[in-house]
Amino acid sequence: MSKVILDVSNLTKTFGNRVAVNNISFHIREGEIFGFLGPNGAGKTTTMKMICGLCSITKGQIRICNFDMPKDKEKALQNVGALIENPLMYPYMSGYDNLKYYASLYKNISKDDILKYSRIVGLEHRLKDKLKTYSLGMKQRLGIAQALLHSPKLLVLDEPLSGLDPNGVKEMRDFLKTLAKEYNIAILISSHMLSDMEQLCDTIAIINNGQLLEIKSITSLRDSIDGAKRIQIKVDYPNFAGKIIVNELQLKCDIAGNRVLVYTSEDKITEITKKLLSYNISIFGIEVVSKSLEEIFLEIVNRKTNGKTSII
Repeated sequence: MSKVILDVSNLTKTFGNRVAVNNISFHIREGEIFGFLGPNGAGKTTTMKMICGLCSITKGQIRICNFDMPKDKEKALQNVGALIENPLMYPYMSGYDNLKYYASLYKNISKDDILKYSRIVGLEHRLKDKLKTYSLGMKQRLGIAQALLHSPKLLVLDEPLSGLDPNGVKEMRDFLKTLAKEYNIAILISSHMLSDMEQLCDTIAIINNGQLLEIKSITSLRDSIDGAKRIQIKVDYPNFAGKIIVNELQLKCDIAGNRVLVYTSEDKITEITKKLLSYNISIFGIEVVSKSLEEIFLEIVNRKTNGKTSII
């Protein structure tokens, strides 16, 4: 089993009487992309700042590569690269000079190291260009190169997909997957962009009002929700078909155009089709459809907070 890089236990952060992070626990293994999913103000950034030593811990423990924060803060942070909010870069300097400046803040980072991480993020051909000519996606990549200069085991990224166009989002997703799998780096990423997290992360932690509501793989998250899979049936008389399914099979369904969406498992397909065909209803197609991460997120939050939640 892969090594645990980050271990967070019973972590709490308060600001006066306000509890920003409430007794959360999770861990991330090497090569894993772990996603913090929740609305703005849920506690994602505060948790990341505590992990990066930018914010004090009220209660609980953070261990990075078995080094305790804040007891062994310097050793722990040697294993962390972070991009919290926007990277601080100098627009009238080249990409290379920006990286060279940040490399000077560490010990023993060579020109070869700068070129290595520039290649990893795909900017080796633009290093001589001034930063002001970079797109937002390129600036994000340069910021990640900066965070990787000292070869960390853990990369912490706060909303790295925010503001990117669709092509930039896809490129960043593909890049982060490569970074995790090929270089065995543990990645903690936060976002409120549900569809992108669904395609990127191995594990999702749903956080709301400072509390972790669920931590599961994408597959397990879907399997844990009633009706996460639905059967979509294309027919010639959808309203009639829907009545048959509800009245005779006692199954819940919705009608959408010429399709009937049945909330049940795949093993019911044969029974449903036989019943519809017995009433001479023509079937033009059957498809198993999974709930989106957005639907699952809202269902979990509503279930665990009695409907009291912020809007993403």
